This record gives sequence, C-alpha cells and structure tokens, in this order.
Amino acid sequence: MKLLSDFFPILLFFIAYQLFDIYVATAVAIVASAVQVSSVWLRRRRIETMPLVTLALLVLFGGLTLLLHDRTFIMWKPSIVNWLFALAFLGSHFIGERPLIERLMGQAVSVPTPVWRRLNLVWVGFFTLAGLANLALANGFFSAEAALVAAAGQADIDLAQCAAQFGGSVLELCRSAHGKEQLWVNFKLFGMLGLTILFVIAQSFYLARHIQEPAPQPMEAN
Repeated sequence: MKLLSDFFPILLFFIAYQLFDIYVATAVAIVASAVQVSSVWLRRRRIETMPLVTLALLVLFGGLTLLLHDRTFIMWKPSIVNWLFALAFLGSHFIGERPLIERLMGQAVSVPTPVWRRLNLVWVGFFTLAGLANLALANGFFSAEAALVAAAGQADIDLAQCAAQFGGSVLELCRSAHGKEQLWVNFKLFGMLGLTILFVIAQSFYLARHIQEPAPQPMEAN
C-alpha cells in the first residue's frame, strides 16, 4: 500500500500531462508531493528523511523547469533521486551496524545478516540501473528535441501542437520529439512502478528462502 501511495504524485503527473502538458504536470506533481508529505506529518508528527529529500529535489528541479520553461530539469530528477537512494543504501553497507534494508524491514522479517547485506547491495544495483534507464530515455528526448530546434529555428515549441505549427520533415521531427517525451512520461509511471513491483516480488521470494523461524519456547512442567 505504501508503495502505491508513493507513486500517487507520479500518477497525478501522468494525468495532468495527458490533459495539458509537461509544465502543468510538473506543477501538479509539486503540489501533490507537498500535500502528501504534509499529510504524513499531520498523522504521525514525523517524516522520514528520504521523502523530504525527494520533495526538496522535486521543488528544486520542478521549480527550475517552470521558471526556465525547460524540461531538462524535471526529466533529470528521477535519475538523481534513484542515485541518491543508491548512495544511501551503499553508504549504510559500510557505515553503521546494519544495512539500510535491514533497518527498514528487520522489524517484520528475520533473516541472517549476510542475507540482508546481499539484498542491500541488490537494491543499490536496482536504483543505479533505474536512474540509468531514466537517463537513457531522457537523453533520447533531448536528442530529438535538439534536432527539432535546429530544423525549426526556434527553441520554445509546443510539442502537443506539431501539426498546427509545422509541415514536412519538421513536422516529423516534432512528432518524434513528442513521442519520445510521451515515452519518458509513460516510463516514469508504468515503467518504474512495474519494475519496482517486480523487484519487490522477487525480493519477497528471496527472503522467504532465508526466513529464520523463532526458537521454540521450552514447555513448562506441570
């Protein structure tokens, strides 16, 4: 349930993008994330560090996107967030008595320490690859956008109105850029959510193989 709630601002981002554009979607995501963090604070009177860091990065990169009217910042943000998670998990592997994944799940599951440490490194790899996947899709859009800008001779182009602005080869470049932007947006919701769910399921099977049963209590003599 928490996993799905964490993706709620991304879902609103996706819906706003389909109805308007990436800039409106960015504003919606900022507001939704702020409301989400505030609601957690009102219920629990405390907030974990990572949601605050994620919100701060969204406000920073989303704000720059809106202020400069430049998609680059919001499209880079998922990679930076994933890499920060990777660094946090990696740092906990060497600092402190327990890796971060054990601190998060140790209350619910009991497995040997080497299992926690291996799983912690696997999470490092997952976050690293997720950031690289986002970067690859974002760079695909940036390349298509650069080709469009060079051909059109203008920088501020409404990708949702390609047919109304261009014709011929420039129209095809505009549609290509728009398609790559849509691909990134779809990956941001469906790709990342799907990969995370599959990874969590795989993690559950892995942990199930190593769960330590509690030691039986000695029976009291009558």
